[in-house]
Amino acid sequence: RKFEAPRHGNLGFLPKKRTKHHSGRIRSFPKDADASAAPHLTAFRAYKAGMTHVVRGVDRPGALMHKREVVDAVTILETPPMVVVGVVGYVETPRGLRTLTSVFAEHLSEEFKRRCYKNWFKSKKKAYTKYAQKYSQDGAKDIEHELNRIAKFCSVVRVISHSQPKKLNLRIKKAHIMEIQVNGGADAKAKVDFAKSLFEKEITIDSVFAKDENLDVIGVTKGKGYEGVTTRWGVTRLPRKTHRGLRKVACIGSWHPARVSSTVPRAGQNGYFHRTEMNKKVYRIGKAGDKASCQTEADLTEKGVTPMGGFVRYGEVNEDWVMLKGACVGVKKRPLILRKSLHVPSSRKHLEAVDLKFIDTSSKLGHGRFQTAEEKAKFLGPLASKAN
Repeated sequence: RKFEAPRHGNLGFLPKKRTKHHSGRIRSFPKDADASAAPHLTAFRAYKAGMTHVVRGVDRPGALMHKREVVDAVTILETPPMVVVGVVGYVETPRGLRTLTSVFAEHLSEEFKRRCYKNWFKSKKKAYTKYAQKYSQDGAKDIEHELNRIAKFCSVVRVISHSQPKKLNLRIKKAHIMEIQVNGGADAKAKVDFAKSLFEKEITIDSVFAKDENLDVIGVTKGKGYEGVTTRWGVTRLPRKTHRGLRKVACIGSWHPARVSSTVPRAGQNGYFHRTEMNKKVYRIGKAGDKASCQTEADLTEKGVTPMGGFVRYGEVNEDWVMLKGACVGVKKRPLILRKSLHVPSSRKHLEAVDLKFIDTSSKLGHGRFQTAEEKAKFLGPLASKAN
């Protein structure tokens, strides 16, 4: 018989309940320590398209797989350009950060305004119309005054930006709005000038992240509904002959205290939790309209990242995209947040340059045999169904 039994399940993730932040929430940004760096953004919005696999060469002297090829599972995230529509400044107080003021751009897109309403169709669509008049009054003196206040008093500057769902085929019209912290720059004035220079402009994924970089993925996991203790907490099944079921916890606590402790595994909601996964490596960043974005030195076939028949339950990837090693939280189409890594990675695995040999684009609907439609047509020859 075993004499020790570590508890099942981690209590650090309590309470296990459905999240309120359905499109992810950045709880902390990277430390803004380097004043000599140019002002830069620290996060970006992405949408999960699906997974595929790649073959890559390993370059890690001393490792078992050094100079050999390995197959890695990768996730493709579609990252259409985001639009910066405002800037917000925070002052540090003994109780944490406090918003000092926000400044918005003059022209705001319909996608952004839709997010301001519950029912866009029945609304008067007047959001920010009075605010925009500030730009035409007194040579935008009011706007400049607020920007100067941010530069003078604030220690943290963040831009307000939104995604462009109309570029995706996701049947959503409301933009996902988020704050992105501006790090770098000599002082708050440099940050504010950088933020104002981005107003109403598109920012692309390659202006925030680069290949071989490590980033954190923030999002909501796949929901599983109400589940029992064995699945939810990983407790051991009881013996087969147990009366009234065996996927249970045998003893849920002592007689006294006469309550069930919060540390006892119970059935309940599983999945749809807010999670942050650290240090995912960027294998490749692809541009919109690049027909040969999945070409490598070893595989010269001109092909895009969309597999044959499209990504299952997603469709085609027509915008910029980023390829991350391994899996990501959430279902297809889910909005995720990519954030610069909180820690400077130091291990050789994190610093290794990735050399992709082959990217698989065969159909994900079944056992895909062909990488491109041309390859399939060449193999099958003239088809009777195409003759007439």
